[in-house]
Amino acid sequence: MPAATRARWGRAVRRWATGVAVVLALLVAASVAGVLPVQVVRVSSASMFPTIRDGDLVLVEHGSRTFSRRDVVAVRSPVTGEQLIKRVVALGGDRVAIQEGVLLVNGAAACEPSIDPEGMDGVWSRTTTVPAGALFLMGDERDLSIDSRDFGPVPVADVSGLVRTRVWPSPGALPVDRC
Repeated sequence: MPAATRARWGRAVRRWATGVAVVLALLVAASVAGVLPVQVVRVSSASMFPTIRDGDLVLVEHGSRTFSRRDVVAVRSPVTGEQLIKRVVALGGDRVAIQEGVLLVNGAAACEPSIDPEGMDGVWSRTTTVPAGALFLMGDERDLSIDSRDFGPVPVADVSGLVRTRVWPSPGALPVDRC
C-alpha cells in the first residue's frame, strides 16, 4: 500500500476514533446528568450490602411508576435530598411491622433470605400501613440503613427510577433472592 494511502487511512481511523470517544463522553455526561432514560449512579453507602456495595455503579431506569416488592429503587431522601438506593418491602395498602428481627408484611414474614435478622434493629417496633400511592423502602443492611423506618413511606412520584443492573465493578444483574 502506498504511503499516501496509509496516511489517509490513518487520518480516517483517528477521526473515527475521536468521533466515537466524543459520542461516548457525551452519552456518559448525559446519563450522569439524568437527561437520558437511564442514569449511571454511584452508590454512596453500605446500606444495601450484600446486594450492592458502597462505591458500586448501578444503572437506574427512569420513568417506571409501577413497582413490586423486592425491587431496588433510587429515591431522593426526604430528609437530606441525597440519592438513596433502597429495596421496596411494601406497597400501598400493606401493613408493615418488625417483630424479633423479622420483617412482617400483612402479618406474614417477608421473603428475605439474604437479610441478616441480627442486623434488624429492635428500635422500630410499630405497625405502619403504607398509604395508597406510596412505598415502604428499606436497605438490605438494616442496622446501617436510613430508610422508611426513619422518614416514613415514600410517594411513588418521588422515586427516581428502578435499579436495573450493576455497571461496575462486577457488571451484571443484581442477585435475586429465591423463596
